[in-house]
Amino acid sequence: MAEQLKGACIIGQSGGPTSVINASAYGVIKTALENPNITKVYGAAHGIRGVLDDVLYDMGQEDPAELELLLHTPSSALGSCRYKLKDSEVDDTDYKRILEIFKKYDVRYFFYNGGNDSMDTCNKISKYMQKAGYECRIMGVPKTIDNDLWGTDHCPGFASAAKFIATSCMEIYHDARVYDTGMICIIECMGRHAGWLTAAASIATHFGQGPDLVYLPERDFDMDKFLADVKRVYDANKKCIIAVSEGIHDKDGKFIVEYGAADAAVDSFGHKQLGGLAATLANIIKGKFDAKVRAIELSLMQRCAAHCASETDVQESFRSGKAAVECAVSGITDKMVGFARSKDENGNYVCEIKLMDLSDVANTEKKVPDEMINADGNGITDAFIDYALPLIQGVPQMKYENGMPRFAHLKKVVAK
Repeated sequence: MAEQLKGACIIGQSGGPTSVINASAYGVIKTALENPNITKVYGAAHGIRGVLDDVLYDMGQEDPAELELLLHTPSSALGSCRYKLKDSEVDDTDYKRILEIFKKYDVRYFFYNGGNDSMDTCNKISKYMQKAGYECRIMGVPKTIDNDLWGTDHCPGFASAAKFIATSCMEIYHDARVYDTGMICIIECMGRHAGWLTAAASIATHFGQGPDLVYLPERDFDMDKFLADVKRVYDANKKCIIAVSEGIHDKDGKFIVEYGAADAAVDSFGHKQLGGLAATLANIIKGKFDAKVRAIELSLMQRCAAHCASETDVQESFRSGKAAVECAVSGITDKMVGFARSKDENGNYVCEIKLMDLSDVANTEKKVPDEMINADGNGITDAFIDYALPLIQGVPQMKYENGMPRFAHLKKVVAK
């Protein structure tokens, strides 16, 4: 039994939001507030920036009923950031500041809720605190609609985004067939290097009402083959719906979106800011077919559509935050909470908690496996459908007022 450690905790959120990231935060906050070993619960304003800037919210000052609404409130309620910590061996300025803040508030537990880059931040802080000899149990709480975190069967946020994409594709399918004229629709989904989200469009196809063609970044994109694929489908049906990942690239690694635009801007982690691929492909297609060509970029809607969330995702996200606190209080540190898939005696889907070393998770991407992509690289196999369907189950049990969803409104009382 690990020695009891008493002290405050900080929960921070980082990276791109999701429709269920606040469910994970609520799992951390509620569990921490109820644990006698955690003396104060602080929320960091805009992730690690809030720690560096000494802007922490006293979560104990929030109305419990308002906090519960976080379960179905989209985006990052505490604020997010994309701030990259330098290696401490190169520049330890930020780390000294973090340690200073931890000591000021007697922080002995730190929970960071995010994706690949956030787990890198979490890992660096964990290793520095160990090196500095400051006892602080640090846990990563996963979040990413991209579903690309290594070691976990799936990531909180993915299932809800996948459900929204599949639902939207199904609705677009019906709209695109209203008129007796030709129509080609190109639907752009998020996904830089991993095509999990775009693959989700095939769930609609599985039910007979989705894209005819699906392209992921796991396979090199060939423009001539793409145009031939579109021609084949369009000639047969006078309709063609295409789902593409924003990160598809040619055999030389050049993003296809760059075919029609100047070099994209780059964020602090060195990632090119993508978007506009559907419009690029639409411009290439126009004039080659006697059809109306429509470009649809789902953009932020993929990650903030709480009204179309998976209740399974909501509950699993809460569990991940809850497990992070319980594990930390029991003496575990330097881990990320993940999921393992199993089945019960009746063959039904079961999700179990598993832990992974932060060093193994940080900056390692999980791609869509080959067996989930068809031989031609323009569609998805039943292996993906079998993987995804259990994750998107359940309707969100949201609170409504005057016909509109009631989201959480936090007071955000700054700690002194």
